[in-house]
Amino acid sequence: MIDLGISKLALIGAVALIVIGPERLPRVARTVGALVGRAQRYINDVKAEVSREVELEELRKMRTEFEDAARDVERTIHKEVSEQTQALNEALGGAEAPGDSGAGASGIVPSWHSAHKQHNGRKSWRVKQGARPLWFKRQNNVRVWAQSGAARVKRHRPVSGRTRSFFE
Repeated sequence: MIDLGISKLALIGAVALIVIGPERLPRVARTVGALVGRAQRYINDVKAEVSREVELEELRKMRTEFEDAARDVERTIHKEVSEQTQALNEALGGAEAPGDSGAGASGIVPSWHSAHKQHNGRKSWRVKQGARPLWFKRQNNVRVWAQSGAARVKRHRPVSGRTRSFFE
């Protein structure tokens, strides 16, 4: 950076006074001050933008590292589950009696997804709802039957024989 001491600033001021003149010197000084201030604001904005970009890049890097770690954990969990399932299938396949209908003749342990049948790619909501007993539905205020909007209005309308108008 340029090293400006008091002696150099005095020399610049004296030259400016001689070249510009005493009438225009204050206006030129204000203009120069405004331009220097604008330049400083611009430089500070650029510095802030660069630091934001650096922080954003660091966050992206951390996110990718976290996602990679999560994928690794997921792979190891799936690997362990498949190994344990295979070991369990082998153990059940060897210990099953011929007349036993426990896990099936093939000795395969049913998965969670096969227990919940899917219809057209969606879990069957009606099957799950029908599996709840009626006493449970009543206890937890679950609707047992559907009611139309008109029936609901009629049900909650006052019983009075005549309705009152606003102008009576």
